[in-house]
Order: sequence, then C-alpha cells, then structure tokens
Amino acid sequence: MLSKPLLALGTAALGLAAFGTSFNLAAQQPAQPLKEMPYSPSLDVTSLDRTVDPCVDFYKFSCGGWMAKNPIPADQAAWDVYAKLSNDNEQFLWGILEEDAKAKDRTAVQQKVGDYFGACMNTAAIDALGVKPIQPTLDRLDSLKTRAELIAELTTLNHAEMGSFFFNSGTDQDAADSSTIVVEVGAGGLGLPDRDYYLKTDAKSVTIREQYIAYVQHLLELSGESPAQAKADAVSTMRIETALAKASLTRVDRRDPHKTYHMLPLTELQTLAPAIDWPHYFAVQRGLSKPDAGLVKLNVEQPEFVKAVQTQLMTEDVAALRAYLRFHLMNSASPYLSQPIAQANFDFFSKTLRGVQAMPPRWKTCTRGVDNNLGEALGQEFVARTFSPATKAKTQLMTEQIETAMQHEIENLDWMSPATKQEALRKLHAIRNKIGYPETWRDYTALDVKPDDYFGNTRRASVFEDARQWNKLGKPVNHNEWDMTPPTVNAYFNDTMNDINFPAGVLQPPLYDPKIDDAPNYGDTGGTIGHELTHAFDDEGRQFDTNGNLRDWWTPKDAEGFETRINCVRDQYAGYVIVDDIHITSKLTSGEDVADLGGELLAYIAWKAQTAGMTLTDAEGFTPDQRFFVGMAQWACENDRPENLRLRAATDPHSPAYARINGVVSNMPQFQKAFGCKATAPMVHTPTCRVW
Repeated sequence: MLSKPLLALGTAALGLAAFGTSFNLAAQQPAQPLKEMPYSPSLDVTSLDRTVDPCVDFYKFSCGGWMAKNPIPADQAAWDVYAKLSNDNEQFLWGILEEDAKAKDRTAVQQKVGDYFGACMNTAAIDALGVKPIQPTLDRLDSLKTRAELIAELTTLNHAEMGSFFFNSGTDQDAADSSTIVVEVGAGGLGLPDRDYYLKTDAKSVTIREQYIAYVQHLLELSGESPAQAKADAVSTMRIETALAKASLTRVDRRDPHKTYHMLPLTELQTLAPAIDWPHYFAVQRGLSKPDAGLVKLNVEQPEFVKAVQTQLMTEDVAALRAYLRFHLMNSASPYLSQPIAQANFDFFSKTLRGVQAMPPRWKTCTRGVDNNLGEALGQEFVARTFSPATKAKTQLMTEQIETAMQHEIENLDWMSPATKQEALRKLHAIRNKIGYPETWRDYTALDVKPDDYFGNTRRASVFEDARQWNKLGKPVNHNEWDMTPPTVNAYFNDTMNDINFPAGVLQPPLYDPKIDDAPNYGDTGGTIGHELTHAFDDEGRQFDTNGNLRDWWTPKDAEGFETRINCVRDQYAGYVIVDDIHITSKLTSGEDVADLGGELLAYIAWKAQTAGMTLTDAEGFTPDQRFFVGMAQWACENDRPENLRLRAATDPHSPAYARINGVVSNMPQFQKAFGCKATAPMVHTPTCRVW
C-alpha cells in the first residue's frame, strides 16, 4: 500500500519536489556548496505580517512577511519553508559529492556516489551522445512488425527500461496479510499527470491536451521521426492513452484500499488479458530463466484497466501501438539524455503544466539523482554531519509524548464504543517509530556505477531497484526499511508497515530548532509527528489493523460516528478555493486534513504535558500559547504559481497551505483563546470539527 507523506513528493505540493537557489531573483548569484548547514529559527518574527488580524487570517498573519520577501525562484513551481531547507540540504550534499567525485583514495560508497555525480555533471559528454543511449531499443521497436512481436516486447521494456508501458507491476505487502509480499499489477501508461486531464472538457483542459500532443510530436521528431510521421504517431498515442484513462480509477476511488485490492489467481489475470504471457512476463521481471510455479495469486489493483489494456493491444493498429511504445521510451529517458531532449521534457511538464521558468542548475539535478538512486549511501555522510544524538533523543521523546496524548484521547472519546477503543489502542501501541535513518544501511555493492556513463548509471540503478523489490518475494517483510532517504525534508506513515517515519532531513531548523523554546518546536515538529500518527486513524488508515492488515475492526455505529465527524471536515474544506474558481476536492484531501487537525491537537496536548509545572514566559511579543501556534503556522509559509496550483487541484491529496493552517486553527478553541478571537471571527469555524 502507498505511504502517506506529510507533503506530496514529486508534485511540488508545498515546494518540496522543486528546490530553489535564492530568495531574491534580481540579485540571484550562482549557488555554492555549503560547508555547514545554515541556521534559521523555528519562529521568525520577520516572517509575520502584523497588519493582519490573526483572528481574521492566521496564515497571512504568520506568513505574510515571508511571502513578501521570498518570491518564487525561476527554477521552482513553488517556494516554501520546506523547499528552502531542502535546498540547503542539497547544497550541503553537493559539497560532499564534489569531494567524492574528485578524491583519489575513496571508499566503495564514495566511489559510487562520486562517480554517479561526476558522470551527471559531464554535460558535454551527455550532449555529444544525443539519443544514442536508447538507439538500440528504438531500433528494436522499429523492427516489430506483428502484433505478437510487439506484445512480447512489453516484457522486455518493463524489465529493462525506466518507463511505464501500458501498466505497472512490482511487489508490495499483501494488504490483507501484511506479513507476506505479493506481486501487484497496477494501472499505468499515461503521460499526463492524471486520468482527468484526458477527460475534462473545460477550455484549459482542452488546451493542455493540444499542448501535450505537440510535445509528443516534438519528442518523436527528436527520436528521428519525420514531422509528418511524428504528428500521426502523436495522435495515435493520445488516442491510446485516452482509452486507458477512461478505464482508470479516479484519485478519490484509489484512496479506498478495497477498490485497489483484488487478489486473483494467475489464471484469472491470464483470462483478463490473454494477449500477454503472464507466467513468462513475471519470470523475466524476477530474473528467472523459466516461469515459477510458486506464483499462484497476485493483486490486480484495477481489473477493468487490465481489460482495457487487452482491448488496446488487440484492436489498435500495430503501427499505433509501436508509436505509443516509442514515445513512452523517449519520455521516460528524456531527462537523462542530451540538452535538447531534456529541455523538451522540461518545457512541457515543468513550464507548461507548473509554470516553472527555468531548468534547475546542473548541480541540483545531479545531487537529486544521487539521492534518488543511492540515497542511503549518500545519507550516511549527511546523518554523520548533521543529525546529533541529542536531536534524535528529543524527537523520540516528543513522539512518545504525542502517542501518550493519542492514547488519552482515544480512551476519552464519547462517540466510540469500548470494543473499538480497545482495537484502536492496540494499533496505537503497535506503531513503530522510525527516526532519523535506518538501523541497517542499504547495500549497493551490486550496482555498477561508472564515471563516464550517466544514462547507463541511471538505467542500471532503475534495474537494480526493480530487482531489489522483486527479490522480496518469499522472504520476511523487512520492517527496518525506509521509503525516504535520510536527507529528505518530509515524513510519512505506512499503512501496512504500521510505522511512522521522520528522516533526519526534516528534523533540522527551522522545523526542529534545538536553540529555541519548546512551544514552536511542538507546534511545528510536534504537529508533524502528530500528523503522521493520525494517519493511522484517518479515513484510509483506520481500515488497517494492528498488524497493518486490511480488516474492519469498527462496529457499524462507531464507523458511522467517524464518518459524521470526517464529513464535517470535508464540508469545511470544500469551501476553500485553490485557484481561479477551483475548490478543494475534499474527498481527496480529507485524510491529510484530518491528520493536520488531529496532529496539531495531539502536539498541543503533548506540549502542555512537557511544560507542566514550568513557569513559561512571554517572548518576542507572544505568550507561550501564541508561540506554539505561530510556530505551527510558519512551517507552511509558501508562494505558488497558478499553473502549479491547477495541477495540485487535480492530483494532490494535500490542501493548499493557507487551508492547512486556517482550517486547523479555526477548529481549535485553544487557538481562539490564545489570540482572543470572538465567536464571529473568521478563524472560528462553526460547528467545530473534530475527529480525534
């Protein structure tokens, strides 16, 4: 099952996936590697806008000054506090990688990360190759003349290349038996960010589809096709993808784990899509010389989608299918090829869809590449230099305090029966807390990294990771494994692992600040911990039990009580506007919205327990309670481009930053008391929504 991050990786939902280089575009200078991490306080009074009444718009009061002095850098879709820290982390890693790339006497780990980085930085060599790194595969696709040959090629493409060709496959924990690793087949094969991009009829959606077809044509021309052929192939590709989109579940439906869980015999998958030799397909993915009779059942996440794949494979013209495969090969490879090809990818996916003005500097691209593919190797040096034992101990204590607060809240719920409470407490006490970094580092010995082969390094890293995942079949689940690298500025909860994970990257100033009083730290990092803990009991997480199994442990009356309370949150957030006239799709965001609200309540309770009996004093013009809430709000300070907001509205399960702050505090009497808000103030929501 999918993990639930605090922020949305890959979509720059809060600026996280696109990192900037400077606050002031007019005076922007080339960045330099950092020798040590800079310091920023977790409560910054210069980020305030004191002209705003906190009871009218607490987000603007807390972040208005930050927004004014932090315009979005040219290479960003959005820019926020998390992005700034992520950028600092990247500049610090850049310095490490430059040393490792140049050093003569290196460890095996330093060789791999250094050579990967060095090969990526050699743009002259990359540009000289053009499309040559994938030319053999392009030639092989051109040679496919029959339907049978083309369908057989899917097995090779999905094993050896980095793209998504019609569908996705891999391994994961069995949702109903989390102690077992099973094979999964999922929907895939779309170039646009979501199924709705193909199906919506508004003017902006129509325009984006036209721009996408132009991008497909351009990329196919760069692969060697004539303009006329590329234009025809782009139309064919769009037609195939639209058919797949129509058969795909919506993002809201995919939040329901029951709708993506269909354990079927392999023979039934063969019946759904008989065009594909599935036993042979899975043998190749697993690196076996012949089909494995032990594969009996697997999870087919979207059976109707698999049927649509079968229809396309058997009814579309072979030339059209070949064009589709050619484009998806080019599309997946394009960020790692020569500048004109990478530029085409950027121009559509970053500039057109998200409004980004300029490609990131090369050092960022290469640092991210190492973090993505050798993250636990690079992460060892990051942790050794940035993450102190004292910080780990303090955040561990904070986590335990917040879990104690959750226990007390569950015990005192007036809408939940004793039987369901008992199950909830069992689950709470079984949650694993993972802080900072893995207990055992990942072994990259088998990954071959060469100093002069950037594309090859990237492709081999992809195959290496696929093999690592397929190798999990038949083995015990590794509960020590992490889904994020140590430098990542994010956190997550995993349903089937039943664990909460806080990388070292997110436990640094200004998010966790050891130099400052507890109030802002509990408001910020405490809220993050509470957020991930609450995910275990949100609309999706509550469907998994103590062991991470998909099982209904609720009485019908208690489930009804939960839905009543979460619907209060959904109704509130559906009223918030993201951009233009587009409102939040609150059935998509409700899990994150509930986690934001529940997490901050738990953090407040834990902070009060931590400071009980202490004499707390005002500081910087704020009472301790006010400092808690300002610290909580300032993690979310952001600026965002309209194009990116539109993409987020369609794809992001997180609400925009202003709603994540104002939506929470307007449901907290503790906030209203701290700032003296009247009952009629905008930051007082009626009725008060509360789930946990």
